[in-house]
Amino acid sequence: MLTLLFWISGIAAVYSYFLYPFVLKIVAMTRGTQEVQAAKSSAPVFMTLIVTAYNEERRIREKIENTLAIHFDAMRLELIVASDCSEDATDAIVAEYADRGVRLVRAAERLGKENAQLTAIKQAKGDVLVFSDVATQIPADALVKLERYFSDTSIGAVSSEDRFMSKDGSIAGEGAYVKYEMWLRKQESQLAGLVGLSGSFFAARKSICQEWDIHCPSDFNTALNAMKAGLRAVSAPDVLGFYQDLQDPSKEYQRKIRTVIRGMTGLSRHKEVMNIQQHGLFALQVISHKLMRWLAPWFFMVFFIISALIANQSFMYTLVFIGQFLFYGIALVAHFLPNLRNIGPVKLIYFFVQVNVALLDAAVKFLAGQRMTTWKPSAR
Repeated sequence: MLTLLFWISGIAAVYSYFLYPFVLKIVAMTRGTQEVQAAKSSAPVFMTLIVTAYNEERRIREKIENTLAIHFDAMRLELIVASDCSEDATDAIVAEYADRGVRLVRAAERLGKENAQLTAIKQAKGDVLVFSDVATQIPADALVKLERYFSDTSIGAVSSEDRFMSKDGSIAGEGAYVKYEMWLRKQESQLAGLVGLSGSFFAARKSICQEWDIHCPSDFNTALNAMKAGLRAVSAPDVLGFYQDLQDPSKEYQRKIRTVIRGMTGLSRHKEVMNIQQHGLFALQVISHKLMRWLAPWFFMVFFIISALIANQSFMYTLVFIGQFLFYGIALVAHFLPNLRNIGPVKLIYFFVQVNVALLDAAVKFLAGQRMTTWKPSAR
């Protein structure tokens, strides 16, 4: 019995990270893919750019200036700042830009980011809605590139790719984990579509933004709505969103927990999306990329305990247990000796373990009833 649990928990633990990519490749070979490619030219589209803000008096002016610098036909672009009942000078600063075409839309009550977005959606005139956070800097040519993707009538939503900026303004190098996630996004884009967009910068046809769940993360809700409409949500590797690392790196752990709890809340409200009979490959992608990723820490714990219990049964089981012990040991030592994280393999191990500890922490909080409805942007 323990041997069976050893194999089940081991396979389940690594499934989302290591086996799911192979599943995607097999599906691609058996049923083919739909290439994601921006058209060289496209029919003109009217866009509404919605920036969501809450108490952003320190950064909102810089964000608006960045938005106004975007190269796009001003006759086909509407700019809205959706304030989630900001209590500081955010709204007053936005109002200063009214004569430059920036419109302030304020939510009636503070119910969270998605509610502020919904308030703007109801007033937006664009055929395509572009959503962005205050912390994200948008390149001048981003909207021109975004527009070209919507020439493909099978595409309902387009996600940017995130790039981190260091404190000195230089672009931070891509880590192995980021490259892995971007590869996954590419594969999903070519199959049933993304199961989650980049929440800091994405675009969608207004027609799929009508069913807007304010208690579900908009990046997931939009991908879900695209699928329901028979369209795909895709990743655009040439459309980038730049944002700085957190001012306090220790806050990154708490940010991960908030993000996961919001994701769990969204999936719990739309459990039907995991019905493979009803939603086919998209459901498999949601289960594999989201649910199994969130369950991985529990499987890792079971696998470690079972490995310890049967370590003396054979040399292989002994090696597996020792390997896990060393792996987690390295992460623990790196936690107390931060300088060790400058070593490539140690950094990757530490990051992997930290992510899974955050997933475990978030799951416990979620099961205890904690939810993240309102929001407070992280300081960057």
